[in-house]
Amino acid sequence: MVRMQCPICRGRQTGKVGADQYYCWSCYVEFSAGGESEVYEITEDGNLMALNTTGDDLS
Repeated sequence: MVRMQCPICRGRQTGKVGADQYYCWSCYVEFSAGGESEVYEITEDGNLMALNTTGDDLS
């Protein structure tokens, strides 16, 4: 089994949470693996907030 590499910290401590969706246990972000990579921070209420690859808020 090949582990996905986190686009933020480059760690391999990741787990699959959905179809093409992964979670990084090192920096606590969720990211997609298909096509254009998307990275999300999980907010306190459980919602996903989109981040760019430098970790800055897009909004």
